Amino acid sequence: MLRSKFIPFTLPLLLLLSNSSENSVAGSKQKTPEGRTGTLQKMIVENGNVTMDLDFNRLNGISFAPQRAVTLQFAVAANSFFSILVFNDLLRGPEKGTMVLIPENVGPVGVNAPGYSRFPASLRDSLKQLMIEKPPPDQAFDLAVRDTKTGFTFFGIEGHQYNYDANARLLSVTGGRLLVSKEFAESLGRPSDAGAVAGEISISATMQPIEVTQLDANGDVNSATLPALKQPGVGTVPGPDVIIGELIGLVQSDNGSVGGRVGLALGTDACNKGTIDVNWFALPSNDHPFIPQNVYRMSGGATNNERFEQIGQSWGKHAFAAASSNTCGFGCNGVGGNRLGSGCSDAYDPGLNGNQTGIG
Repeated sequence: MLRSKFIPFTLPLLLLLSNSSENSVAGSKQKTPEGRTGTLQKMIVENGNVTMDLDFNRLNGISFAPQRAVTLQFAVAANSFFSILVFNDLLRGPEKGTMVLIPENVGPVGVNAPGYSRFPASLRDSLKQLMIEKPPPDQAFDLAVRDTKTGFTFFGIEGHQYNYDANARLLSVTGGRLLVSKEFAESLGRPSDAGAVAGEISISATMQPIEVTQLDANGDVNSATLPALKQPGVGTVPGPDVIIGELIGLVQSDNGSVGGRVGLALGTDACNKGTIDVNWFALPSNDHPFIPQNVYRMSGGATNNERFEQIGQSWGKHAFAAASSNTCGFGCNGVGGNRLGSGCSDAYDPGLNGNQTGIG
């Protein structure tokens, strides 16, 4: 039996340029010079690590006492979607995104670092579920430390520098000061502590390209590719993570056309590259993927390439009865039925996706 999941369409990004081989930026967007030929890469984190030195005296409102630092070490979750733009191997800056942090000095009963027990309870309880976020440009900080589940902001980050080593594909963020957020200060009952320096942070991350665009001297796209992410086996992404592994056909739906408009359906094969089985319970349960499909075209101008235009929108397909194939080669654990197993795949042919039974 065949099935599916979400179908992403990605537009090439036309941006930015600079003049050094290993350069630094401080979070500000720069304009793209005209007439530059080269390679623009959008890159995300392959893996990395983060160090936070936190002053628990400051966190507990003791401003007159000497600094008492606690060092916390984190790994960055593989394939975290914290993206940067690189043009001709020069860093042009980060985009909105997140790095999920995995504590490295957190044991079964808590953090092993000395002084951990003196952290405020809200921070102590969130240390196993933190992330670093690059928020939209209208926010108070260029980077922030937040709780992945609640969205609570603990710290803003300022004073940092971004450095990129093209040979090693290594992004470094150094000199960052951790400032107590207004939200955190108010939760501690000390609103005046908002903006107080509570420590320092450094980040080191190996990056990998997800979009590579070749630009000509006019800034036009000559070619664009989407490189495959490195997948050294199941477990590269914690939790459930469903992707489209393969497109398997396009057909006209059984309902033909209405008013001159033709119904189309696309077949897809979904793969779970995560470590956790994904719930796939059939209706009437709503605990399953809901799968939309859309149709786009390039249009406008003499060569129909001025804009990307949506020309069709589908109903949604409710997933059911997961198979346990191994289309993506992640190493299926054999789980199927009400769950799509870790590493497993589940395909829907286009006829099944286009059938009105099971869509809504």
